[in-house]
Parts: sequence; C-alpha cells; structure tokens
Amino acid sequence: MLDHDHRAIGNRLDLFHQQEEAPGMVFWHPRGFALYRVIEDAIRRRMAAAGFKEIRTPQLLDRSLWEASGHWEKFGQAMFTLEDGKRGYALKPMSCPGHVQVFAQRVRSFRELPLRYCEFGACHRNEPSGALQGLVRTRAFVQDDAHIFCAEGDVVGEVARFCGLLKSVYADFGFHDVAVGFSTRPAVRAGGEEAWDRAEAMLEQAARAAGISPRLQPGEGAFYGPKLEFILADGAGREWQCGTIQLDLVLPERLGARYVDESGQFARPVMLHQAVLGSIERFIAMLLEHHRGQLPVWLAPDQVVVASIGAEQAGYAQEVAAALSARGVRAALDVGAERLGRKIVDAREAGIPFFAAVGAREAELRTLALRTRDGGQRTMGIVEAAQAVLAASTP
Repeated sequence: MLDHDHRAIGNRLDLFHQQEEAPGMVFWHPRGFALYRVIEDAIRRRMAAAGFKEIRTPQLLDRSLWEASGHWEKFGQAMFTLEDGKRGYALKPMSCPGHVQVFAQRVRSFRELPLRYCEFGACHRNEPSGALQGLVRTRAFVQDDAHIFCAEGDVVGEVARFCGLLKSVYADFGFHDVAVGFSTRPAVRAGGEEAWDRAEAMLEQAARAAGISPRLQPGEGAFYGPKLEFILADGAGREWQCGTIQLDLVLPERLGARYVDESGQFARPVMLHQAVLGSIERFIAMLLEHHRGQLPVWLAPDQVVVASIGAEQAGYAQEVAAALSARGVRAALDVGAERLGRKIVDAREAGIPFFAAVGAREAELRTLALRTRDGGQRTMGIVEAAQAVLAASTP
C-alpha cells in the first residue's frame, strides 16, 4: 500500500481501521472520529445558514415504500433486507423517500416553499466484496443528504444557491479546482419522456444561470432525474466525484407529495436532491490523500501537542493542555520519557500542526515554546498560545 493512500495515512495517524468481521464497515478511533465530527459540525453550520432544517428518518423501512419509490426495482439487489414473518424490510441505501414522508405528512401551502430538509443519513448498500476499497467504497456510510421541495419558479435560485455553497465549502477544505458534469436520462429510468424533457431543460437553464458550463455526461443521470455532478481535483491531479444536485419530478408523484398553489389547487413540487460532500467516509479519504495527512489546522484532530521536556514538568504540561482545551483548542499531551527531539518527530508524523514544549524555564515563567509546522518557534503565555492556534484554525 502506498504511503499516500488514505488507508496508510489513517493507520499512521491512528484514525480508523477495517476488519474482516465487518466487511466494508469502519471502526473509527478517537482521533478519526474527532476529525469526522469537525467535518460534520462544519457542514451542519453551513446548512443551517443556508436555510435547511435538520431531520432524522428511520434506518429500516417497509419494502412497500421502496417499491413505490422505484428504488426496489433499481437497487433491490444491493439492499440489506430482513423479514419478521409477515412483512419485508430494507435498510435504507439513501434518505430520499424518508424526506418525502416528512413533507407529505400534512397539506403544504405554496407559502411554505421552498422547504429545505437535511440529514446526516446513515446508509447501507451491499456492494460486491471485490469493489470495496477503504473509505472510498464501503457498505456502511453517512451522506450529508438534503432535499428541497419547491415550485418550478424556485429552481434557478435554489441551484445557484447550492453552487455558491459548494464553491465556498470546497475552498475551506483546500479544493479549488472544480469541474461540473451534466448527467442526462439513463436507459433504465422512471417517469415519462415529457417529464424528463422538462427536468433536463430546467436543470440546464439553472446551471447556465449559475454561471456553470457543465460537460455533458449522456445517460448518467439518476433513475428519477438529471443531475449536476461536481468533480474535485486533488493535490495529485486525480479527480473525485463529490457533490451533486439532482432535479426530480418522479418521486414527488410516485410518493404523493403535493402542495396547494396560489390558485387553491393541488400541485406537485419539484424535488431537488443535493449533497455537498456525498459520503463523509469517502470525503475523508479525499482529504487525507489531498493533504497527505497534514490536515489544515481547523481540521486536525489534535491541533497542538503539549510536551514536557523533563519528568519534573509533567504536571505543568497537564495544566497547559487543560487550559488550552478550556479555550477551545484540541490539545493532546505527551509527558513520556522520550527525548524532546523524538516527541517533535512523533507529533509531525501524527499530523499535529503545533508543538508546545514546556521545560523548567517555561514552568517557572508560566509560558510555553510554541513551534509551527514550518519550524518557527516563539515563547508565549498560555492565553496568547490559544489565540494563535485558534487564529490559524479559521478555514
């Protein structure tokens, strides 16, 4: 395994592991789950600011719902199923039908639209064992799933909003090279040709209005609608398909979603499916390989390690680490017996951006020597050090 492969990096940084007893699943270690939560919290804040309300839908749904939505016909062989003797159930491979159920629980008015839902949806897909690849292809993963229910006149504005959100979020994570593909109707699909004509025309118009000139990807749309796919290039020039927005006129009809329009008549909403990251697991693989494990300060599981130079300073080192943590810094502690040079190397290999050394002089003066990744070093007080780390933590 190459040393820049995300699996090798994950092992070196002690982030996660996988094993035969859970094929295609992930065991997140404390440092890995800290990274996971930083990403999740960042997306949660951005979605809330964009007007989305977070919901949670069931993991297990009756087979009849998957049949009604069309997912059973399309994905049935890849769904994990079970029976209780009378009814068949399936673990959800995506969150779309569940979000329609929330929308359709009561009569909606046009005044409520656009209505935006988001969910960190835990999904399961029975991928072939030969296709599994670390975090890139798994059987259990979490999607930053979101759906917008809107009128046709809202589509252009919603797509433009999404494109702006993507550009900003990707830049925060260090990705600036973004290509866009326009995926049109596949050979096997639900819905009539007229609905597909309308859906493709609306999405293409919205893309142009958002200033996007996507490359055409004939036949690669979802079974229920066309989509824009956002492809990121990493530091090695490799392309990763990431975010997506899909325009759907099929599921609202199949699952009975409707609203009362301005004339008092029932109308079908347009359903926009969107994901900024897609699979969080896969996005973490992208991040680790793109940054070669040296994550930006705001993403690093541990932002600073506080290391004692001698055994006599262990107590002060613990005090410094606690004080930094209390100020919002993710601080680790190294009070082992190794020499300072070994501790610096260990911190660098663990991808920790800052190294705070405390010796006898620092303990006496209540200071610390803060070292950065580029080798720069400055002695300062605890509060100043916390401010320096937090200042560097802005995406």
